[in-house]
Amino acid sequence: MTVTTLMPTAVAHASDTQSPTESPSSDAISSPSDHAMGSQIKKHEHGPAVTGRVQTLTTDTAPEGIDVSSYDGDVDWPAKVSSGMSFAWVKATEGTSYQNPFFTSQYNGSQSAGLIRGAYHFALPSNSSGKDQATYFSDHGGGWPGDGYTLPGTVDLEYNPYGTNACYGLNQTAMASWIRDFVSTYRNRWGRPPMIYTSTSWWNMCVGSAASDSTAVAPLWIARYASTVGELPSGWDAWTMWQYSVTDYDHDRMAGTREDLKKFATHGTATPRP
Repeated sequence: MTVTTLMPTAVAHASDTQSPTESPSSDAISSPSDHAMGSQIKKHEHGPAVTGRVQTLTTDTAPEGIDVSSYDGDVDWPAKVSSGMSFAWVKATEGTSYQNPFFTSQYNGSQSAGLIRGAYHFALPSNSSGKDQATYFSDHGGGWPGDGYTLPGTVDLEYNPYGTNACYGLNQTAMASWIRDFVSTYRNRWGRPPMIYTSTSWWNMCVGSAASDSTAVAPLWIARYASTVGELPSGWDAWTMWQYSVTDYDHDRMAGTREDLKKFATHGTATPRP
């Protein structure tokens, strides 16, 4: 299977017209509930919005996986293995007060079925510091034990689901500082940085080039629901994971081989560039 990957010259979405310095609405700091990875990207971004020169990525051996949250409930993991899945991501936490009630069964169940697994945290930068959220995530399933079948934790950065301001009321400098706080806290505790999940449109609007120190160390998990990866967010020139579909289960692909996936879980080495 061959996937064409666009390296575009421009990207635009209707949501990009919103100012990242607007004040968040009052519900932006309400008690966290449950938002699945990509739920707000799907809501705010509508289809392909890039053009540019084409780069080809051969994915015959690229590992495929899914990501799940409480909305997916009890998952038939053996069936996912039979369908060709190699890895799974499970939502662990949101903010500093929400834990996925299905986390333990989903996380352990995926590994028991033979999948390499990882956990993710839905970030709420307006609610508490990056340090506090990285600590909460680490304390509730998001750690990296280096056991060979656990992927590094991921921080999910996307549109604010609680208010009208996409960037949680933070300007790019403040958002970059929050991300730096999260990344450094996680890295100091586990010996490797977390992955960063985001979309190009959200990142370029809310962070831009202000987080170059974080993008230099944190692998990218890009969200784009199309047949091409498209333009990467500012600061990255390669992606490690790609969430390309949010139908039934969210579907993901790794830029590499299954052997690269195992190495990524074991040693934290970077994957080959597409």
